[in-house]
Amino acid sequence: MRRKKKQKIIVIVGPTASGKSDLAVEIARKHSGEVISADSRQVYKGLDIGTGKITKKEMKGVPHHLLDVVSPKRVFTVVDFKEKAERAIKDIASRGKLPIIAGGTGFYIQAFIDNIDFPAVPANKKLREKLATKKTEELFEEISRLDQDRAASIDPKNKQRLIRAIEIVRTLGKVPKAKQPSRYDVLMIGIKIDNEKLRKRIEKRLKARMKRGMIAEAKRLHKKGLSYKRMEELGLEYRCLAKFLRGKITKKELVREIEIKDWQYAKRQKTWFERDKRIRWFPLAEQNKIIKLVFSF
Repeated sequence: MRRKKKQKIIVIVGPTASGKSDLAVEIARKHSGEVISADSRQVYKGLDIGTGKITKKEMKGVPHHLLDVVSPKRVFTVVDFKEKAERAIKDIASRGKLPIIAGGTGFYIQAFIDNIDFPAVPANKKLREKLATKKTEELFEEISRLDQDRAASIDPKNKQRLIRAIEIVRTLGKVPKAKQPSRYDVLMIGIKIDNEKLRKRIEKRLKARMKRGMIAEAKRLHKKGLSYKRMEELGLEYRCLAKFLRGKITKKELVREIEIKDWQYAKRQKTWFERDKRIRWFPLAEQNKIIKLVFSF
């Protein structure tokens, strides 16, 4: 009996502002592919400029999946991502297209590629109330002690996620890492970029987003009912924007804070992805080599 061939998928990873989206589009155009976003905040409707979400023009006609799938008032989990990504791959493959996952949320990508099973852990109200009284620094220290891998991928200032991560580990008494055989044949490509060049790209992208109206976007989201508390939970740019809109920091401080937060996030992403020995690393300048590698795969 012949064993059924696994579905081939391409995964493109790298730190924020490294050029993942553009590379994914070029590969998709040359290999009849469609892109699945692996970004924990681009799934939210209306979080466009702040998350650096790809525009229709930048998509160049390539269909994209898992963008704008849920209200920012709701919480989207890694389990949700796994479920929706699997559905998207099935849909893309059924039309004879190549699925391409592109994004910087390492936890989502690892959970999907390694087919990690996440047990359903119900909310523990008493534990959550107790953890809510602690500072984010204390919560991050605790998850670092309990699960170094999760600490490497989590936003150390995102209180809600820190609490949930601790809740899962404490409830199970261990970290959920039950891997099942992957359903896919995967080629992982990483964008290699030196720190100086990456910092410049982050600064340039931030200037462009400010010019496009990132502050106006945050105001619009709040007017539509997104609380400042929830905005802070969404992390990075939106946490800084929530502070600015409440008059806690100046515009100059806002820009500086976002630059620092984005750079810290990029460093965490690099650390996370560099541990995965399956990733083939290329600078963006070697795009032709990447295209050939995908073709041979």
